[in-house]
Amino acid sequence: MDDASMVGLMGRVTGTVGPGLVGEVIVRVRGGAEHFLAYPADGKCRIERGTVVMVVEHLPPRTVYVEAMYGS
Repeated sequence: MDDASMVGLMGRVTGTVGPGLVGEVIVRVRGGAEHFLAYPADGKCRIERGTVVMVVEHLPPRTVYVEAMYGS
């Protein structure tokens, strides 16, 4: 899967994402759900477990930058 096809996908935080942390998100992709290492897109916010997020950047193979959706 190329970088562009990951951008805009929705996922859910499974391990807290934040500054100084390597978080984890699960994203529905390639007909299933996969886990990715995750960092906050702005580099500052903390995103807690269970928060719905959107992928704003993908660094292959398994790293994404995310932002919280829905005012979470």
